[in-house]
Amino acid sequence: MTLEELMEEGTTAVALGELAQAVEHFRKATEIAPEHFEAWHSLGMALMKAERHAEAVEAGLRAVRLNPQDQFARVSLSMCFQRNGQIPEAEAEAAKAKILGWGGKLLPNEPGQPMSKA
Repeated sequence: MTLEELMEEGTTAVALGELAQAVEHFRKATEIAPEHFEAWHSLGMALMKAERHAEAVEAGLRAVRLNPQDQFARVSLSMCFQRNGQIPEAEAEAAKAKILGWGGKLLPNEPGQPMSKA
């Protein structure tokens, strides 16, 4: 399957509640395109819905590292951290998402860590 087909099949599987299949499709997408932001983000969301929270955090971290200025990815990562019991990290990502929502930019730092100071 092509990347596009895997992404489409994964999205359809999520919509149908077939989370194991969705995870499989999105994971294959990340294998053939390891720098594809949307594949990692989608994998993280499917894993979170499947209650595989630690794995969801890892996929979410990868997505945010690929696209650190994406507000939605930051919100998603915050949710993954929260569901994995990592509250300080969840709060840090939520704060970053809020700044991005206000039209701001983030300084480089590791996802899940407090914001860098200029």
